[in-house]
Amino acid sequence: MSGYSHLAPALAGCGQDGFTGALRVTGTPGGTVHFRDGLVVAAESPGAPGPEALLLRSGRISAEQWAGLVEEAGGAQWPVAELVAHGHAGDATLRVVCVMALHDAVFAMSAGDVEDWRRTLGDSDPFAPVAVTETTERLLQDTARRIAAVERLPHPVHPDRERPLPVGKPESPLTPLQYDLLTHADGRSTARDLAFRTGRSVYTVTVEVARMLADELLECAPEPPPVRIRTPPAGVRPRVRERPRPPEPAPAPAPPALPETPPTPDTLPRREPGASGIADVLAPERSAAGWKWFFRLRNGSAG
Repeated sequence: MSGYSHLAPALAGCGQDGFTGALRVTGTPGGTVHFRDGLVVAAESPGAPGPEALLLRSGRISAEQWAGLVEEAGGAQWPVAELVAHGHAGDATLRVVCVMALHDAVFAMSAGDVEDWRRTLGDSDPFAPVAVTETTERLLQDTARRIAAVERLPHPVHPDRERPLPVGKPESPLTPLQYDLLTHADGRSTARDLAFRTGRSVYTVTVEVARMLADELLECAPEPPPVRIRTPPAGVRPRVRERPRPPEPAPAPAPPALPETPPTPDTLPRREPGASGIADVLAPERSAAGWKWFFRLRNGSAG
């Protein structure tokens, strides 16, 4: 957990300078620490549940009730007065929740990787500030104590690394936290994921996961094998697989062959009686005497 060595000097410097503003930390998971006159008033990180997540996941208030309180408060992200007025939480409970979220966020940032940080001057107006501000000295001492406590455990766990699995059926009675962790542990969720699902601080869940590993209530899922990429030898160009060509369209069917033109006969064909097929619709032919009269008329000998 090397993030602490990079984050501690930045936090201490803000306290010594009486800084007012936000210290924005980039890294994994990163986050923001809010200062007022060198005192810490709030902190949030994607690696730790915020105060609203701690309330919602703990079952004190439903998502529908929370949305109604936010609307009643005019869109305020942390509707303190409405929470107290409707009896969802008292003033003391809300102060404890805000302090827990602050310390948990700094622990998550310190347990992760800190790449860089920068100051942003001016009152950053965090949505859930603590009622009693924290000095950087006290905050750093608490964070160092938490990191050391995790590393001293028989099976130390990183908040964003191990993905535990339940081991069979437990023989001894379980605490409510253990029961929740066994219910949600699926071999894909880290301690951070389980903290968000159960509505508990990431430090508390990290410590309990480590203890449950020692008690053989949980086991770590095996890491997936790394994907090996073969590098071609020097001077050999990697073979690029050609994309398959789309199939050529089938040729259009040839038009039907026209019948050949029959040759023109040199002599007229001899007519067969009834060959035209129209004998049934014409008048019956005349008798032989009638034909003889026709030829006499043609030769001019009619009469």
